[in-house]
Amino acid sequence: MSASSSTHPVNKAAILTIILVSYVMIVLDISVVLTGLPKIQQDLGFSDVNLAWVQSAYTLTFGGFLLLGARAGDIFGRRRMFVVGLSIFTLASLAIGASFSASWMLVWRAIQGTGAAVLAPSTLSLLQTNFAEGHERTRAVSYYSAAAGLSATVGLILGGLLAQYLSWRVGFYINLPIGLGMVAATRFYIQETPRHSGKFDLMGALTSTLGMSALVYGFIRSAHAGWRDEQTIMSLSLAVVLLMLFVIIERAVRQPILPLWLFSSAERSGAYAARILYLGAMVGFFFFTTLYLQDVALYGPALTGLAFVPATILHFPFAIAVPRLVRRFSPNSLLVVGSLIGIAGMAWLSQLSMNSGYLLSIALPMVLIGTSQGLTLSPLTSAGVAGVDHNSAGAASGAVNVAHQIGSSVGLAILVAVSGVGGLALSGRELMAFRVRSAFEAGTVMLVLASVVIVFAIVLPDRKKGRPSVGREQDAQTAEEAGLYANEVP
Repeated sequence: MSASSSTHPVNKAAILTIILVSYVMIVLDISVVLTGLPKIQQDLGFSDVNLAWVQSAYTLTFGGFLLLGARAGDIFGRRRMFVVGLSIFTLASLAIGASFSASWMLVWRAIQGTGAAVLAPSTLSLLQTNFAEGHERTRAVSYYSAAAGLSATVGLILGGLLAQYLSWRVGFYINLPIGLGMVAATRFYIQETPRHSGKFDLMGALTSTLGMSALVYGFIRSAHAGWRDEQTIMSLSLAVVLLMLFVIIERAVRQPILPLWLFSSAERSGAYAARILYLGAMVGFFFFTTLYLQDVALYGPALTGLAFVPATILHFPFAIAVPRLVRRFSPNSLLVVGSLIGIAGMAWLSQLSMNSGYLLSIALPMVLIGTSQGLTLSPLTSAGVAGVDHNSAGAASGAVNVAHQIGSSVGLAILVAVSGVGGLALSGRELMAFRVRSAFEAGTVMLVLASVVIVFAIVLPDRKKGRPSVGREQDAQTAEEAGLYANEVP
């Protein structure tokens, strides 16, 4: 069914509801687990270091198979892959809720990430094919963006409430009735899309995912075993070999999952690098703030979820305001200002101690963090598709989203590794406070590096070219049409 096909208005509303609810499931799942992390650690026996795998196991397979999932939708039909992705995601949620060990949970978190990798691009493809280009699609995309911001906030609060008053497992169990309902509704309301010929770059997906997994494992293991540990060295060496093999494969195959020509532009390459650094710091913010609030400040999970509101509540207004701000101040101005605000917020958080008060030491820097995310991510997305025509928008959007997931997993692993250095004479709450400070200090460095990349790879070259504002608006439109779903954190 094409975007121009006639569809009854009620069906349009139903289609949009199905797409939004399915997308909200993904965002909720990412955020709902955060406030339950300490409870998960206690129930399943995770160590302080290995707890990061609860997030990384998901984001690695999500990012690693994302482009393959998008290709599957083109070849087999987007509705079919939407149902497949939703089914895998729902089944994995049920299995995670029933976890009896840390290893069981991590295996199913990885499977769940694979389901999300199939589901997420299908939601956007169905949105594009069912809503005509122009006002209708713009409005649908705006609902899509707003849903992400609201879901991140609701997920943190809901996860905390469930973990404290019921169980963190309920946060995964609730996906079962929702998923089953969406599968049934999809078969009733959404028509299949035309299929296209193509090939799967399975080796590219496997080498990139395994390479990134080995990299993350090496960094996380170094936090407790040290950099001279044999397994740490072997893991990092294997990561280098696999990632080099991935580049060789992408050069050779006819239909690569990640076309290397995307990196021919310094602006796009800079946008990917800056996104990895920025997301690493921001995911670290959510992860380590959760541990600080519950293990140092001794908040319950419910109060922890509410404590994040100053950071996440700004997603919704920025989803509406950023397009107008871009037209008035230019994406580059927002990028620079947003990254500087992020540095200030992260540096402020790095001063946390055992006795820090919430309002001055946590809530106010959270406002800066939330403002930074709102100002930075959308313009950074536009830079990631700069100079790309509409026919290649999908490939560029895929690269942006892969960079997003790499930053989430590898960046968090780096912060975990840094937080494990020193503090040998400390224990208990004092040790955790030390680790959180170290992580935020490293996060501040990552944001500084991201800002340097933004200035020298994006802003200055753009000024030298004297690029007109219409060009920047075209990139923003291309980004929107590509349906980029990685503009929200966590």
